Parts: sequence; C-alpha cells; structure tokens
Amino acid sequence: MNQRPLLIGVSPRILRQTPPELGAHGKTLQYLGQSVAHWIMALGAACVMLPTVERQGAIRRAEIHTRDFAGMLDGLVLQGGADIDPGLYDEPHRHIVGAVDCVRDRFELDLIHAFVAQDKPVLGICRGMQLINVAFGGSLHQDLIADGVTTHPHADLPRYDDHHHALELSPGGVLSRWHGGATCGQVTSIHHQGVARLAEGFVPVARAPDGVIEAIWRQAPGFVLGVQWHPEFHDGSDPSLLDADPMMRAFLDAARARRGAG
Repeated sequence: MNQRPLLIGVSPRILRQTPPELGAHGKTLQYLGQSVAHWIMALGAACVMLPTVERQGAIRRAEIHTRDFAGMLDGLVLQGGADIDPGLYDEPHRHIVGAVDCVRDRFELDLIHAFVAQDKPVLGICRGMQLINVAFGGSLHQDLIADGVTTHPHADLPRYDDHHHALELSPGGVLSRWHGGATCGQVTSIHHQGVARLAEGFVPVARAPDGVIEAIWRQAPGFVLGVQWHPEFHDGSDPSLLDADPMMRAFLDAARARRGAG
C-alpha cells in the first residue's frame, strides 16, 4: 500500500470586507493563495487550509484546538498578509502600521507553538517570518524607512510581485547550503516592516544589500524558517529569481523525517 502524501497545513488570510461581486453578501471569507498551494503540491505534498479558530468565536477551543491541527498534519506554512499588532512585541501602534487582524495574529501564534511543540516543521513567508520572530520573543521595525533602517523601499504596491531586489545568502547557512553554496540571488519583495530585535535562538541566513534581515533560521532540532520574500511567486517564469524549490524540498524532507520518527 502506498503511503499517503505529506499533508501540509496553511493558515488562511482573512477577508472581512467582502466585495459584492464575490457573492458572499458581506460575510467574512478565509482564503488560501493559489501560488502557495501550487508551490507545495508541485513537489508531491497535499495542502489544506486551516480555518481560523477564534477564542470567542462560534467554534470554541473546547471543540477543536490548534494542537489537534498539529497532530493531524505534517507541517505548517504561514502566508503573507497584514501587519502584526505591535502590542504583541510590547510597542504602541504607530500611524505607520497598516491594518492589523488580532484574531489572525493570535491563531497563527497558537499554530506556531503547537507545531513546534510537536517537532513539526514551520515555514513562514513575509508576514509569516515576522510572526515567527515575534512568537519567540523578537520585535519588528514598524516601518523600515520611517525607522531609518534603509532608504530603499522593500515594497512597490503598484508593481507588487514585479518588485525585486538582490539577496545575500549567509555563507554556510541553510539557504546557501540548499542552493549549492550560492551566496547571492534575486527575490520578490513586498514588505515595509522587518526584524528589529532578533528572537533568541535564531540566526539571520539572508540579508538584503542594505542589511535588512531577509531570512531567519532557528538553531535547534527541527525546522523553523522564515523568509521575508515571496518564494511562491518564483514559479520559474523569471529565471533571474532565486529557485524556490530547494527550500520547499528541505521543508518537506523535514516533514518526512518527522513522520518517519513519529
């Protein structure tokens, strides 16, 4: 009998102001980006979206808990999206922060801790990397330019995923190793926030040329990685962009190893 494929959970984005043309009559929608799903499935894993469970919502935590999701699944991917509530890293909400979704923040923090507690791999994309840093005690620059970190915008919303910048991979770091020792690349960039205080136990494994941290790796058993760019948009149509598959293969290999040891 063939073993079932790896089953990877992806936390959803939440759409609360639903456009009328979607036919949902103002209801809240939760959704999974097609690019993320295809990136996971292209390498042989199955992908499911994990509907947000609210502490005070219609579905109580007594009925389903994030540790149940972690128990059923082989790994977790955190999508990009809205800014993170600065209160989670003990800072006031400044005007430079965009819209936040505290329900999503709390749910994804619970997911991170549940998957890590069961030694299952976690991969965070953009906002997902920032939330991993916050989950382990780090903080964020609420805006890279306003905070004087860089003069180079890391997002250009009209261009969106056509906005790219160079990437410096740390020699000897996991990303460099997965790319055959490479120390540079080009990536899609859509973010205005970034790591300020790096969480204890993590190391930077990639930076932009201006010094902004672009990837973090937890130095502990297991697999916890955050990348600030959007590898799901590196679909091969632009050969100048860093190949996304080595990262996903490493993530799925870690999930496979965890299943084999479990």
